[in-house]
Amino acid sequence: MRTTKGALVATSLGLAVVLGAGISRARQDQGPAEKAGGKLDQAGQSIKRGLETARDSIREQFSKVRGSVHNMGVASRVYGRLHWDKALNTSTLDLDVNEGIVTLRGEVPNAKAKARAVELARETVGITQVIDQLAIQPPSQTAPATSTDSTAKP
Repeated sequence: MRTTKGALVATSLGLAVVLGAGISRARQDQGPAEKAGGKLDQAGQSIKRGLETARDSIREQFSKVRGSVHNMGVASRVYGRLHWDKALNTSTLDLDVNEGIVTLRGEVPNAKAKARAVELARETVGITQVIDQLAIQPPSQTAPATSTDSTAKP
């Protein structure tokens, strides 16, 4: 029995030595493979960073475009309300909309028309603030009627 145990121990020890040498040899052989794997990992990380940067850029551009389209829609609503109001039909109006803030410029015939333009803009969906830069048109100056006598007196 002692011989069997000794032989078993010797065989196990021999097998461990052979396996250890095989593992050591396998590690030496994997050097180039590990290097290639490392390079692939670096390339993958670089691609991942590039994609994240592209994703962030696309999101930013999308947000800008969405804001621009929203501003166009709001500007159209304000313009439509001002354009079709009878109190403002003789007015020359210019408007600028940016992120819910509308700036009104131009001339209106009187203070009532000015107040109406500001009110219409303020009540438009999507407008959060109105900057009033409207001017009231000066009253038209007409020359007083003078009578001219075409007959000359001697």
